[in-house]
Amino acid sequence: MSIFTKKGSEAVAAATAEKDGKGSALVSFPSGTTIKVRVKSVEDSAEYYAYSVFKKVNTFVPKEPALRNAKGYITANPTVWDRAADHFYGLAKQAKEAGDEATAKEHSDQAYLFKGKPRYVMGFGSLETGEDIVVDLSAKQAKTVNAAIQKYAKKLDKVAFELSKSGSSTDTTVTLTPILDMDEDLTDAERANFVKCGEKPFDFALFEDCLYVADETEQIKNLVVAGFDIGLLGLTLGAGAPSSGGEITDEDMPQF
Repeated sequence: MSIFTKKGSEAVAAATAEKDGKGSALVSFPSGTTIKVRVKSVEDSAEYYAYSVFKKVNTFVPKEPALRNAKGYITANPTVWDRAADHFYGLAKQAKEAGDEATAKEHSDQAYLFKGKPRYVMGFGSLETGEDIVVDLSAKQAKTVNAAIQKYAKKLDKVAFELSKSGSSTDTTVTLTPILDMDEDLTDAERANFVKCGEKPFDFALFEDCLYVADETEQIKNLVVAGFDIGLLGLTLGAGAPSSGGEITDEDMPQF
């Protein structure tokens, strides 16, 4: 089972629509960074569902992800984190039915912490190296980037772009801006790499090595790290120190 729920045109549509691990190709993209890139096509992206708790559990994807329908709702095979979210959503529903809106909101907020949230990996050609690179974006960021790609879709073979990130925490934004004067604003090497990047399509296989994947045992350990009582789900934890997974990014905070 693939960790990605959508690829290509489906991922683009999901990133632009309104919604009800580290590999060699994944580049560091902190706030304040600008990368000169070639957009190879309008479909070089993949959607996945990420789990984390800010400053407690770093971002991971389940080794056996839940099955989801086209709208992202779980239809089968929920992970232990999905079950933890459902536990709090159940408590929120009970509180709401009892007329206790404050407690309902508290439990709903707790549920959100454990809920899987859509993110996107997007592929580009690097004008620095001439090779394929991957950046990891939140749903909001991917929507903005895809809008720019669609705007210039007919000129992708003629125009290079600057991919930039600015801000911090939930105010982080990502922009994709065309470089209109490539003779003036690109070096000879960057222009040569623009041509090189256009010689072959993006390699989708690169996506598979870009995310931190956690099996169920590690997911249970991470629930403990996050402060969830796993006994509520009928789970126990054997010997072994809890682990918190992969790299924290400035997009791990709730904002979807």
